Amino acid sequence: MKLISWNVNGLRACINKGFYNFAENSGADIISVQETKMQPGQAEVELAGYNQFWNSAEKKGYSGTLVFSKAEPQSVAYNLGLAEHNDEGRAVTLEYEQFYLVNIYVPNAQDGLARIDYRLRWEDDFRAYVQRLDKLKPVIICGDMNVAHEEIDLKNPKTNRGNAGFSDEERGKFSELLAAGFVDSFRYLHPDETGAYSWWSYRFNARKNNAGWRIDYFLVSERLADEIKAAYILPEVMGSDHCPVVLEIF
Repeated sequence: MKLISWNVNGLRACINKGFYNFAENSGADIISVQETKMQPGQAEVELAGYNQFWNSAEKKGYSGTLVFSKAEPQSVAYNLGLAEHNDEGRAVTLEYEQFYLVNIYVPNAQDGLARIDYRLRWEDDFRAYVQRLDKLKPVIICGDMNVAHEEIDLKNPKTNRGNAGFSDEERGKFSELLAAGFVDSFRYLHPDETGAYSWWSYRFNARKNNAGWRIDYFLVSERLADEIKAAYILPEVMGSDHCPVVLEIF
């Protein structure tokens, strides 16, 4: 089974930059998208052979998650089951026979860590949510998690220490999530690989110079670790300031 996750930074814009061509030729069973920045009715989105499951933010042009799935899931859930987190379209959960898929767009802590308190509450509530799911069947988590976990996961760790996405608080919450029973699929197979990034600033020729961050992930329940066949990043795929990440499993 092949799964792809991609923060498209605006689905309508990404469609104009080749999203359909990439998706149709990807061979993916499931394509999870973050930051759609749209409501389903704002544009016609058709991807042949896939069911669509949208969770849009109430605020237009903001946030939003979407899953394209070839197989019809057994059930679908949106958000985390808590009213505080219902407005921004940040999570879609699909239940399949063998596992749950949870597609997420984690809140950004913002400049100066202006939103760090909300971010940390979201992290705690999300961890509790996936732990409940994990008691029922294995979980695959994917999406833009807005954190580079270790220094190896970004080009310039020393100058970014304490900034949004590389604060001690955010990194600590990611460690807590892993300790709760999950495995970072990419690092499981590539523990020492450097220069492997999934997001680059639009400034300073960052992508050309590969001055990036790895903030897009596939995490799996620990008991699925031995089922991971491949986990990799597609930096050559354009269309967003992020690139797709891929998990092959089972």
